[in-house]
Amino acid sequence: MNTTQPISLLLCALGGEGGGVLSEWLIHAARAAGYPAQATSIPGVAQRTGATTYYLEIYPTPLNQLQGLSPVLGLTPMPGRLDMLVSSELLETARQIGNGMTSEHITRVITSSSRILTTQEKMQMGDGRSDSEALLSLVRQHSLRHHVMDMAALTRQAGTVVSAVMLGAIAGSGALPWGREVFEEVIQKTGGASASASLRGFALGYAHLASQEVQAQQLAGWLSEDNTHNMPPTPALSQAVSQTLSAALAQFPLAIRERVVLGHARCVEYQSVDYGNLYLERLQTVLQAEQKADPTGTQAWACTHETARWLALWMAFDDIVRVADLKSRQSRWHRVQSEVKAQEADLLKVYDHFKPGVPEFAAMLPTRWADALMRWENKRTAKGRSPWALPLKIGTHSVLGMLALRTLAACKSLRPWGSRYALEQSLMTQWYGAVIKGLHQSADLGLELARCGQLIKGYGSTNERGKHNLLHILAQALNPTVPQTAESVAHWRQAALKDDAGQALDTQLRAQGALARPVREQPIRWMRKPPSRGG
Repeated sequence: MNTTQPISLLLCALGGEGGGVLSEWLIHAARAAGYPAQATSIPGVAQRTGATTYYLEIYPTPLNQLQGLSPVLGLTPMPGRLDMLVSSELLETARQIGNGMTSEHITRVITSSSRILTTQEKMQMGDGRSDSEALLSLVRQHSLRHHVMDMAALTRQAGTVVSAVMLGAIAGSGALPWGREVFEEVIQKTGGASASASLRGFALGYAHLASQEVQAQQLAGWLSEDNTHNMPPTPALSQAVSQTLSAALAQFPLAIRERVVLGHARCVEYQSVDYGNLYLERLQTVLQAEQKADPTGTQAWACTHETARWLALWMAFDDIVRVADLKSRQSRWHRVQSEVKAQEADLLKVYDHFKPGVPEFAAMLPTRWADALMRWENKRTAKGRSPWALPLKIGTHSVLGMLALRTLAACKSLRPWGSRYALEQSLMTQWYGAVIKGLHQSADLGLELARCGQLIKGYGSTNERGKHNLLHILAQALNPTVPQTAESVAHWRQAALKDDAGQALDTQLRAQGALARPVREQPIRWMRKPPSRGG
């Protein structure tokens, strides 16, 4: 820390969010810790066309070490000289970045991912919202370090105002030269009747940012050039897993290692260590093909990056075991308690409703048994009967209910023996195999085929339609009789995402000289005409 220059902070808050209280908390905390500090504010404009900003400068040397001297502190922020920008709204963060306040060399940005629409956004006839992804990209480009959190959700969880969460995030960043206890003491002294709620919000903001700091340190070790001896231990991974991941990461370029780490962790948590290693092996085959198609890495290994993203999501597909695991987690119970604002003396009962059908039960059975069960179901529906399902109401708050869910969640070790697992793995192999074939033709075609992994989403009929569209696009893109370009595949993917019925996709396929999707058989169901109520 530079002890000759003041620490400069710019706070952005909307009306009613307690920005003035936040500024006072910081000034009181600085002075309580013995540091010189000064704050000024610039009011915003009504009707959500601007936020009130508060500018603070804190001299990092205590008064008792200045030998009677007093530092001169500024009244207004200097563009490109901010040490920290803290904002409760994403677009306000982007506005300050657009004003040139931040620098990618010195500024740490703490921002909320939540949005409160501006007057201009609300006036549009259609969807006038600003693109949040573009705003986040701006934050990443113009900050030395950035932390993004849903401050609105944390505020609701704590039952307070966002200023308390912002203060906790500032304290958790470690950018100010005093400890957490000073902040909490100031809140207790000045918070009055709302001090307990403010302390809850402070604690949530502090914990959220502190956890991001820990993750950033772990990723820094994983993503370093020499990560074979610098792999930090983590609670989620054993030492053996860490060593395996460390050795595998050395084969991936630095630009995509973060994505690979996150995807591997998801697969290990979903199934097992071996499943995570399978994820790495699949990615390595794609990377080898991309290195041949683009030896200089002009696309920054975008194809492998996209494959890593969608492959991790696909490999962690939803099934009844996954649902049971998520429904019975302690974090979910805590979230429900916070949402209903249950007090210590309140009696909370939670009931979960399930309606598994034949496909859900068949998914956990070996392929031979599953096929027999599905044939029985298909015969029933062909006769016009409704699909069979088993309605269940499980009290998650009860011992028996929780035991039932945890027992089902423990069945993940049986998942690889089920027909759904075999089917999903087969389809994944077709997809990333097509990506590799596309790379053999051109790097652009391989990249667009990798992006088609986005079509696999949701569950039930939505998931089935996505797979149907994906397989048809792969077949048409690699059809040797009618070769297609990367641009054509991009149009098909966008059309498939735009229209749930698939008409837009069929139109695009025909326009590019490809075959439209074959019509799928649908059972005909006869409905009785209700009797008329007339005379």
